[in-house]
Amino acid sequence: MILSASRRTDLPNYYSDWFLNRVREGFLDVRNPFNARQISRISLSPEVVDCIVFWTKNPAPMLGRLRELEGYDFYFQFTLTGYGAEVEAGLPDKRQVLIPTFKRLAQELGRERVVWRYDPIFISGRYTPEYHLKAFGEIARSLCGSADLVVISFLDLYQKIRRNMERLEMEPMGTEAMLELAGAMAKIAYNCGMAIESCAEAVDLSGAGVAHGSCIDRKRIERITGCRIRCRKDANQRLECGCVESVDAGSYNTCLNGCAYCYATFDRERILEHRAVFDPHSTILGAPPGPEDTVRPRATQSFKVPQMSLFDENGPDQ
Repeated sequence: MILSASRRTDLPNYYSDWFLNRVREGFLDVRNPFNARQISRISLSPEVVDCIVFWTKNPAPMLGRLRELEGYDFYFQFTLTGYGAEVEAGLPDKRQVLIPTFKRLAQELGRERVVWRYDPIFISGRYTPEYHLKAFGEIARSLCGSADLVVISFLDLYQKIRRNMERLEMEPMGTEAMLELAGAMAKIAYNCGMAIESCAEAVDLSGAGVAHGSCIDRKRIERITGCRIRCRKDANQRLECGCVESVDAGSYNTCLNGCAYCYATFDRERILEHRAVFDPHSTILGAPPGPEDTVRPRATQSFKVPQMSLFDENGPDQ
């Protein structure tokens, strides 16, 4: 099993205590986002968890506690953009805090286990293509030697975030404009020693030098674990998504980063409700299980193949 921690919330930033408590206990509970009364109990045994993929904009609270993950393989997807506080309200200063945090994390774990994300990209009167290129270039040069890959994507305008993006006066962006900006970013990335890939992008950016990527990436996981992984594409993600199957440890409407473009935090009242009942010793992130809830163990297993094949690079299920 690959554990995603988490697409739904910034778990390293706000819930490190909770997650590491769950690691010590050996399991966590996850509420079904489509059926709130249904809760799955997920084993966190190292025999079952092949790799943990952390998604974060600020892993600083976890930096001093990585030793508590001994016995687990993991890597970070670290989002670091050029947006200001009106877009990413809850984040500390990027030059003073987040870029040094990225570099420290990469120094401790190695470049292979810290992926830089500059996404999602949207265009407005303030955030012009020129602005993005300047911000992207500054961050890329700062991370030179600390990152081997940068992931980009262009914002999908979900209904849940439409009002926020209208407030920010987001402008439409055509395919040609996307290709031009992506191509310029690719040149900057290559000059800084980084590969560049897209995330769940419907537009083919390969002509601009940007490969179609996979954030929960079987090949990266194989390199980190030293084992071949037999798993399938995640059927629960969008068609354009290249990620392999995983189990998510988080809950919607629990993140406090306040990002205007985020599809996972769309109900301010629910966010405050979840924060009010948060207990770092609870089995679940968000509202604790109640008498009307049904808790069932979820069947999970390791995807590892004992002997990694040198002759079948892609594996049988890809």
